[in-house]
Amino acid sequence: MKKQRLMTPGPTEVPPEVLQEMALPVFHHRTPRFQKMFAEVNDGLKQVFQTKGDVITFASSGTGAIEAAVVNTMSKGDKALVAQGGKFGERPGEICKANGIEVVPLDLEWGRSPEPRAIADALKKHPDIAVVFTTLCETCTGAESDIAAIGPIVRKHKALLAVDGISAAGAAEMRMDEWGVDLLIVGSQKAIMLPPGLAFLAVSEKAWKKIESVKSPAYYFNLKAARKKLPDADTPYTPAITLIRALKRSLDLLLEGGMESVWHRHAIMAEACRAGVKAMGLRIFPDRPCNALTVVTPPDGVDAEAIAKALEKDHGIKIAGGQDKLKGKVFRISHMGYVDMFDVLTTLSALELTLAKLGHAVEPGIGVAAAQRVIAGAM
Repeated sequence: MKKQRLMTPGPTEVPPEVLQEMALPVFHHRTPRFQKMFAEVNDGLKQVFQTKGDVITFASSGTGAIEAAVVNTMSKGDKALVAQGGKFGERPGEICKANGIEVVPLDLEWGRSPEPRAIADALKKHPDIAVVFTTLCETCTGAESDIAAIGPIVRKHKALLAVDGISAAGAAEMRMDEWGVDLLIVGSQKAIMLPPGLAFLAVSEKAWKKIESVKSPAYYFNLKAARKKLPDADTPYTPAITLIRALKRSLDLLLEGGMESVWHRHAIMAEACRAGVKAMGLRIFPDRPCNALTVVTPPDGVDAEAIAKALEKDHGIKIAGGQDKLKGKVFRISHMGYVDMFDVLTTLSALELTLAKLGHAVEPGIGVAAAQRVIAGAM
């Protein structure tokens, strides 16, 4: 028998208590019972995202919420600045182009984070930019953006700041209101500890003023329609009631110790994981790694896809390989959501065995010991 461990950056493990909620009988959504639950969920999401603004919930993947952010804040011919340092950073630009919006690309070397000064320079050069898109964490490279520094820069301009927090909000620090984020996009299957199927879009007052002035072609993803229903704790179209019920439980788990404790726990796991892989002689790929996952460059002569396949086949541990131009060149270990220190230690132990099997000499226990020292020092 082989125990399976899901250590991918989405989908992630779902707590048993949350899974149990989805096994309960379905009840009707146009009822006071649902409205009470949805109001509690909306309040919990605001706490996770650190905002007093509205949070819109869609039955979609995170990409749906990105599209909602695009089509509700801009019209054809408008201009968007898009920081592109990986596969997911490119997506808002692709959605913008599909909707007739001009893209000003801020092209980054994969693994590098956007420089706040570069965004300031782009806004100075293109004062008519309507929205600036960046990621909290570029999941394919593991690079984290300095949103705390970027936010105040964009706040000085008429442009909105849209942040793809799909893979990191709920794991990496995110203070939406304090940092000046206008549109925060989050998915359910990452640090929020749910299966795929829900997307969240938190909206600032600055963004709402812009949205009110735009004649959006959106029907299902229409933010004005969704906002009209929020005072009644309701949705304009059928909600994914089973997932929302599970979301209520996952938010209870996330918030039981407050978001500061959640961020701290993820920071320790990230530091431990990075210490472990470095001790094995491996290199962390991004220049500014995010605490939601660790992206690793394998040793010379060892294919990253071979590492991922061997980990799953031999040890039941599912990690993620590289995407696009990074395929075979990196592997990705998630430590977000329903993951604890022992999951990280187990993964590092299995990685040591796997590297040795594939011909990379590793002193047994060296990575695990390095990670344990980090964890012990944080206790």
